[in-house]
Amino acid sequence: MRTFAIGDIHGGLKALIQLLNKLEIKDGDALIFMGDYVDGWSESAQVVQFLMELSQKITCVFIKGNHDVWCEDWLRDGTVSPVWYMHGGKETMESYEPFSEDQKKVHLAFFESMKLYHIDNANRLFLHAGFTSMHGVEKEVFQAVFYFDRTLWEMVLTMDKRMEKDSELYPNRLKHYAEIYIGHTPTINYDVTEPMHAANVWNIDTGAAFTGKLTAMDVNTKAFVQSDDLPSLYPNEKGRNKG
Repeated sequence: MRTFAIGDIHGGLKALIQLLNKLEIKDGDALIFMGDYVDGWSESAQVVQFLMELSQKITCVFIKGNHDVWCEDWLRDGTVSPVWYMHGGKETMESYEPFSEDQKKVHLAFFESMKLYHIDNANRLFLHAGFTSMHGVEKEVFQAVFYFDRTLWEMVLTMDKRMEKDSELYPNRLKHYAEIYIGHTPTINYDVTEPMHAANVWNIDTGAAFTGKLTAMDVNTKAFVQSDDLPSLYPNEKGRNKG
């Protein structure tokens, strides 16, 4: 069985379909989606619908991202966060115009069912952004940390690459898990178009919301495949690129 971690989609249905075609998913494979399904390109609602239908055929785990939280709030009671509106919410609301109120309720239930984190049988942790508790995700006080935190990623980037896991200086929050997989912070922020690896953390958000590609990584082999860059798939749109 293969297990793939898939980065932030941000409304890029064309990229998602292209990626899945490249993966040639087989019976028994599992897909772990790292969150942020919406906000950016024009097909956010369509991405959600596609994923719900996909989960009826393939084993899927859906992690909740910060953009998903904003969309969930809007679907529940019409709340429009100004930050959300400016960072893709407008396009997401527009993508829902063809959907009935009953369909929106089904999507709301889907968002509400998403996990804040997932730990597999190999003690690999999957979550959208990070966590801060030195005792692990189960001891985290504020759940918003799971989809907003960047300190985990910033910490591992500054660590001495020679530091051993049994060192007293090795961060305690990393010791709880064999590996940690995150999205949330695009690798293109570091001029890197592929997944990044530091300590035992893998970042597979390769900037699909902006100028980058959508990535899927085989968590057993670390081999990965990518879609085309999103601006080439949506040439008449800006995504979350400004200007």
